[in-house]
Amino acid sequence: MAGGTVDDTGRPIEWLVPFGFAVCMGWVIWHMPAYILDFIPPESESLYAQIQALHETKEVTPGWPGLFGGFTDPIDWLALILIPILFVWGMLTVRCAPMEFEDWRPWDRFAIFIGRVTMLLIISMTMIMLYEVFLRYVLEAPTLWANELTLWIGGFVFLCAGLYGMQQRSHIRIFLLYDIAPRWLQRIFDTISTLLLVIFAFFMVYGSFHQVFYIKFYKWEMFGTAFDPPIPATIQPAVLIIMTLVALQSVANLIADWNAEPTIHSAADDIDEDEIEAIKRSVGAK
Repeated sequence: MAGGTVDDTGRPIEWLVPFGFAVCMGWVIWHMPAYILDFIPPESESLYAQIQALHETKEVTPGWPGLFGGFTDPIDWLALILIPILFVWGMLTVRCAPMEFEDWRPWDRFAIFIGRVTMLLIISMTMIMLYEVFLRYVLEAPTLWANELTLWIGGFVFLCAGLYGMQQRSHIRIFLLYDIAPRWLQRIFDTISTLLLVIFAFFMVYGSFHQVFYIKFYKWEMFGTAFDPPIPATIQPAVLIIMTLVALQSVANLIADWNAEPTIHSAADDIDEDEIEAIKRSVGAK
């Protein structure tokens, strides 16, 4: 197995690095108006003023001066610098966990690390919802942000889980004809499905690139609510980015599985022996 053994997984670093990466990404995304003003300032004065107003409204550390005479303060720069460092560190330290696809290659570390970040996002969603339930039904003081923040994070979870699912070969497939076909025909099926996915991703990016990046992202379109998160400005670009990564991962899967032995699927594949044993123990069966 190229990715390591399952025996050395579960180390604290495998969760601390994705957590740090998620925190830095969250900080950068929330303060994106400052980065836009410093790195790609709009030529239109009205748009510049609009993004500057957003920056002043959403700034978490308003008392911090911007570096180099700009809008990004030291924490903004620190978060931006840490993102690639933590990402590379995370890819180098990630390990294959039990029940994951074991025969993965070095390039699969990208999707595996994104999968770890996605798992932490799911935990964060759960904590936010529990916090909101406590405030709403115990203290009778509901928040204005919990529901929309959960919706926002859930969008990223849905997208990133697609990339992880592609790497794990866990997407829905119908094997009725595939299993009875000879290996050379299976390779043709795999090539056609990969080609269709790549074509779809290409035309999706080509057809909506201007709309997404020049209108939604560059103008930093907000959700228009009391909490007002930048859901349109972030989720729509993420759709194109993740779709491109899914297409690239499908190509990587095709290359990795080209000379693999054919797998025969059966109804027994859906049976989880560990789950059955746990059910037997819970009901006292032997």
